[in-house]
Amino acid sequence: QVEVVQSGGGLVQPGGSLKLSCTASGPNFNNYAAGWFRQAPGREREFVSAISWFGKTTEYSKSAKGRFTISRDNAQNTVSLQMDSLTPEDTAIYYCAASVGVRHLSRQNEYFYWGQGTQVTVSS
Repeated sequence: QVEVVQSGGGLVQPGGSLKLSCTASGPNFNNYAAGWFRQAPGREREFVSAISWFGKTTEYSKSAKGRFTISRDNAQNTVSLQMDSLTPEDTAIYYCAASVGVRHLSRQNEYFYWGQGTQVTVSS
């Protein structure tokens, strides 16, 4: 059993930065791919970014590319999402997910373990 616990998030002004982190309990986290997804009010949950089990492959949504950076520290069982140049359109609940055997990093239905979600609000 793997528990995914998120931290970070909050309120930031447009153009600002935030860092989200998630830490997974359980052994062999380096075998897990991890992803970040978000859900804005009234919208479906969507892919933001993901990283392969060893960190060699990363993927970003069109809106995240160039502004967000995903990274992982397998020694700490942690995956982080650095978000820069935030806009009000980035306001959403962000979810971290992890799983083994992920073939398509951007597909949320391939992730088995999910964090509790954390609110990110971008507003002046």
